Amino acid sequence: MLKRDLALEMVRVTELAALSASAYVGLGDKDGGDKAAVDAMRYYLNKIDMAGTVIIGEGEKDEAPMLFNGEKLGTGKGPKVDIAVDPVEGTTLLALGQPNAIATIAIAESGSMLDPGSSYYMKKLVVSKAAKDVIDIRISTKENLERIAVALNKKINALTIFVLNKPRHEKLIQEIRETGARIIIHDHGDVWGALAAALPETDIDVLMGTGGTPEAIIAAAAIKSLDGGMQCMMDPKTEDEKQDLIQEGKDLSQVYSLNDLIKSDDAFFAATGITSSSFLQGIHFKPGNSATSQSIVMRSFSGTIRYINGIHDLDKKLNKIGFELPRR
Repeated sequence: MLKRDLALEMVRVTELAALSASAYVGLGDKDGGDKAAVDAMRYYLNKIDMAGTVIIGEGEKDEAPMLFNGEKLGTGKGPKVDIAVDPVEGTTLLALGQPNAIATIAIAESGSMLDPGSSYYMKKLVVSKAAKDVIDIRISTKENLERIAVALNKKINALTIFVLNKPRHEKLIQEIRETGARIIIHDHGDVWGALAAALPETDIDVLMGTGGTPEAIIAAAAIKSLDGGMQCMMDPKTEDEKQDLIQEGKDLSQVYSLNDLIKSDDAFFAATGITSSSFLQGIHFKPGNSATSQSIVMRSFSGTIRYINGIHDLDKKLNKIGFELPRR
């Protein structure tokens, strides 16, 4: 177990990233918004007393300013932690001014996060606590939904399934439709979708389909905190990716549980809304150079979930920490 509760520090990281990225909402510049969030995350993470290593980042070292795998963050003092980041989940959503763009981070004890190697995609199945013991990613879509419906005390046609809008999901979408279940199809938002499926108060019951491996590991920190259910399998999309995984000794038939994705029982997850979603408000700028934010932060060790509404006096906030937001 980590001896320090880093929850509020993680919220400060995602708040600053969301505030920075929000200057780009609707401007059509997804790279600019992503860079602004990355710069903010790196800046604040290096202020925290911890010895962090990025396990899930956005780029290699020679592609800075993206946070890169293996990058060391923090003051070097304090607990040793693994870090997984997605400074802007939904860069296209941000660029177009659409809902569900969030800034996210997950941390856990050092050595506990899965190193995905050459795995870029995973098949995923995510549900809330009530259905976590009935899912099996190896069985059919129909059988899984039948089991989930019973566990949630719903009829199948009352279930709502989150699926990414990708050509690879045509067959999956048809299978879901044949059961009568409802489908919410989104172009982006892998972490958001997993979080929505694991939170019992949202209108999403299940996440199904293939998405990014990094997003699976980030989402795992949240789902552990919610005591939800998650199963994954590596799902290479090219022959080269498949062969690379085989050479790395990966078993493509292995089912990854939450404890495979993050071994530690002490993991933190934080997210701040950039644009509004069904459970997080986005950044709103107010008169007098102030802004409001809404964040969620979780710790798996305690099972604590906090929603934090922030009111930021940007003149005071930025003068004190020495960071400058992009101009609006």
